[in-house]
Amino acid sequence: MAEFDRGPTDAFAELCARVPDPPDATAFWFDWGPVFHRGRLDGSARVLVVASDPGPTERIAGRTLVGNAGQRVQGFLAKLGLTRSYVCLNAWAYAVRPSRAEAMKGRLGDPAQAQWRNEVYGTATGPALQAVVAMGFMAQEAVRLWTARPQQALLVRVPHPSSHDPVALLDGWRAAIATLRPVVTPDDDGDSTGPNYGTVFEEGDYRPIPRRDLPFGAPAFLGDDAWVRAQGGQEQNSVVRPAPDDGHTLLWKAPH
Repeated sequence: MAEFDRGPTDAFAELCARVPDPPDATAFWFDWGPVFHRGRLDGSARVLVVASDPGPTERIAGRTLVGNAGQRVQGFLAKLGLTRSYVCLNAWAYAVRPSRAEAMKGRLGDPAQAQWRNEVYGTATGPALQAVVAMGFMAQEAVRLWTARPQQALLVRVPHPSSHDPVALLDGWRAAIATLRPVVTPDDDGDSTGPNYGTVFEEGDYRPIPRRDLPFGAPAFLGDDAWVRAQGGQEQNSVVRPAPDDGHTLLWKAPH
């Protein structure tokens, strides 16, 4: 039977319908709307990954962390032996313009934002949670503001998967895998005994986004940008925001 994401729980969907507008719409790609999650929302997640905000591929998929950065995150989860028992969320449901990211970090504590976001984190997790992985400065601030964070879950802070400092990224992720492997219970079909990260990111450190994480009808190549990475060059995603109309135009390329 074909696997696909059948959508959020009723409680999570109701919560998403109440997402507050960002504090400054000019600091976000606001017109594209919010993107909320990827993974399990039924309380079975053993790891919560918190990242920054959705990118252009995420807007196409309607799920977070599915582009190049998300495929790196999927590889991170695979090294922990997780194939399904995770949930991925963000600090912001709207895409942040990079030039305004530092300023928007300071707005994560706005009461309306913090209250809603903390409810999202709490609704998406349950007693099975063993670890919270905060990826990047925005996520780390959002998790710091999560006043009801379950204390039984180990908190690990690592660089964001899109970090421009590959040495710090790999050092941080390598250490995190070593810390998390004794804590996180692998899924039955997972393997946590494989190699850790080396000194450079290899294609084997990526994983395609599982079909169970994507909506019904998504094309087979969505969530697997190996073909883009194989071409070399600066572009790593099949979806980009082209200047100067990046606020209203996305370019999505299919493999040849």
